[in-house]
Amino acid sequence: MSILNVEKLSHGFGDRAIFNDVSFRLLKGEHIGLIGSNGEGKSTFMNIITGKLQPDEGKIEWSKRMRVGYLDQHAVLNKGMTIRDVLKGAFQYLFDMEQEMNDMYGKMGDVSPEELEQMLEDVGTIQDTLTNQDFYMIDAKIDETARGLGITDIGLDKDVNDLSGGQRTKVLLAKLLLEKPDILLLDEPTNYLDEQHIEWLTRYLQEYENAFILISHDIPFLNSVINLIYHMENQELNRYVGDYDYFQQVYEMKKSQLESAYKRQQQEIAGLKDFVARNKASVATRNMAMSRQKKLDKMDVIELAKEKPKPQFNFMYSRASGKMVFETTDLVIGYEEPLSRPLNLRMERGQKIALVGANGIGKTTLLRSILGEIQGLEGSVRRGENLDIGYFEQEMKDANYNTCIEEVWNEFPSYSQFEVRAALAKCGLTTKHIESKITVLSGGEKAKVRLCKLINRESNLLVLDEPTNHLDVDAKEELKRALKAYKGSILLISHEPEFYKDVVTETWNCESWTTKVF
Repeated sequence: MSILNVEKLSHGFGDRAIFNDVSFRLLKGEHIGLIGSNGEGKSTFMNIITGKLQPDEGKIEWSKRMRVGYLDQHAVLNKGMTIRDVLKGAFQYLFDMEQEMNDMYGKMGDVSPEELEQMLEDVGTIQDTLTNQDFYMIDAKIDETARGLGITDIGLDKDVNDLSGGQRTKVLLAKLLLEKPDILLLDEPTNYLDEQHIEWLTRYLQEYENAFILISHDIPFLNSVINLIYHMENQELNRYVGDYDYFQQVYEMKKSQLESAYKRQQQEIAGLKDFVARNKASVATRNMAMSRQKKLDKMDVIELAKEKPKPQFNFMYSRASGKMVFETTDLVIGYEEPLSRPLNLRMERGQKIALVGANGIGKTTLLRSILGEIQGLEGSVRRGENLDIGYFEQEMKDANYNTCIEEVWNEFPSYSQFEVRAALAKCGLTTKHIESKITVLSGGEKAKVRLCKLINRESNLLVLDEPTNHLDVDAKEELKRALKAYKGSILLISHEPEFYKDVVTETWNCESWTTKVF
């Protein structure tokens, strides 16, 4: 049964085309991975099919009475609401039914026997629905999902206004899963989840009986939950049965076949053109030349898609730092409440260290304390000599209305415009992206602009907080290569073992010193 039909969809921003004549059909129970490089339009596609964005052309048609759930990271969470209040909102339709039933009970003493009989029938129907929907187990359901996604650690009675961006996304994801819609639309749901909670979400989606469309650059996660791939590239959407690994094999084979066909055709075209040029003037061979020209005119010419720029990240090394990079003495990190026991940590020149562990235990707080951005609650941090630090923050909270060129030029005013454009192009951004305002870019494109600023400044210590969030597969692989080649020291937070295990020299598990209970 078809849940969603998209026909002849075309859309663009200004003179930048995103889709051209795209059609798509979603069937009941399909588990789809929507993939493509940063900026190909995956999130735009989600916004169009949910009605948040109107396409330039095309028709989007949902089946009747279809409940669609979309992980909207811009949803409004009102101040004064607790996390539990938000999660209970997933069952609002059931609470409304309960209220309707209670209202009927209140009126039963004042109605005629006929009306009473009808009310009792209606109450029975509502009661059956509430029972079948596990209405009387809502609190247990909420606790199970909150625990699975690590929200219990934040505290279900916490005001949503006090949440970080990552915590907010977790709460919205939990609410969405509790709603259990007919179709789930998930845009990079693992970005703010640690390994333990990704495993929980993986099991949930494997057992999910309804359909979902998932955008993710986490390939092991994608492979474990989907059975179809839709690949977005060059304004097209193509369907592949199977997981991401199988898609890659088929895609590379098709690409190779097309390139071979293109070379053969180009040779044929060159031969025909040469024959026409040599023989069109001769009376004896003019008809043969005209025949070959007709063949040229009717030929369906194969065109190869323009190669997308591949990112090149090369971090510039400044000089050797002192042997000791940093040292903490009985450091207790936190804001109002301590997040750790007293820490005595030491990092030396040349070490590449991954900080791992569940969200909310203070990994980012530790980084900021080491950098001197915030003060520890107790103890001290001593930083070494001759440190040139490059810092990649996990979140940029403020909307940025600069163009990419302005953003980089402000950081490097001595660069010429050509040098700024070249620096951004090396990070995998096209001319259209480079001239766009940062606020309209995808998450991956924004990350590439920030990486551009980082790789063009000399450093000997890189401090990276979840640098792979939003990055596509090519960019992630290139970043891994660049970090392995980097001569300086690295302090890295990541939830992706596939990314960091080949980069770092050692791993620090922050759960071993946290004050949080697991």
